Amino acid sequence: MSWPQPTRLVSVLAAACLLACPGRAQTDQAQPEHRPEHRPDAPPSQTAPASSPSLAASAAPSTPPSAEPAATTPARPITRVLVLGDSLTDEKVGGGGFVKILREHCKQASFDNRAKGGFMVNQMRKRLETEVLPEGQKYSHAIVFGGVNDLYSDQTANRTLPRIESDLSRIYSALKARDVLLIAITVTPWGDFKKWFTPERGQNTLTLNEWILSQPAAGAILTAIDAYPLLSCGDPQKLCPALALPHKDGLHFGKAGHEKLAQALLAGPFQSCAP
Repeated sequence: MSWPQPTRLVSVLAAACLLACPGRAQTDQAQPEHRPEHRPDAPPSQTAPASSPSLAASAAPSTPPSAEPAATTPARPITRVLVLGDSLTDEKVGGGGFVKILREHCKQASFDNRAKGGFMVNQMRKRLETEVLPEGQKYSHAIVFGGVNDLYSDQTANRTLPRIESDLSRIYSALKARDVLLIAITVTPWGDFKKWFTPERGQNTLTLNEWILSQPAAGAILTAIDAYPLLSCGDPQKLCPALALPHKDGLHFGKAGHEKLAQALLAGPFQSCAP
């Protein structure tokens, strides 16, 4: 009696298994490939393009993360706010309308406004280091809004972009070291300040604002409010006329502008103060 060759016997058995076990045959088929899914003119958007919903779903983890998201952590109470700035923030010279509105809404907090008209950010830094910090007061938050006086003093005071950024960094670091949550405001449009505005200074304004907007991701500050597109309309380099009135110098903005800036702050870092 002749026996089948071994290789032929294996083939016969495999074919029989396929016929008798259809479920096994289906699970052995190739699975579909899993494709992984892959931040004062307005500066380029910092928001990444939205991912395709179907693609995002395919990349979602099968089990939820064990830790709670950081966003669920209660915000720190706003108790005492330090404000540094120039004439746009100095209430003694007609600025600071947005500070007044914040003060009216944040009744549980006090606002220490140390802004001074004409200040460049190096002068703001010196006031912080020589006057404010030695007093030893504890602040929960701080607002820093400046830079335009530096930008048009690039030739008269050698206020280059690296120097402006360096002084702002020193302000940020000094306050962070004291556990102060810092809110920075970008330079607002000033293209109609014709005596001093030039295309080069306009570009420097955009560059400085982009740097300020990058500081939250760098961990230097809590958040940044982009006031440049907020207060413009039509020509992005110029203040919206309706927001500038009664001022006509192209640099300072009026009550409506301060209200719009205050609304952005109340919708963001000061939202716990909003009614």
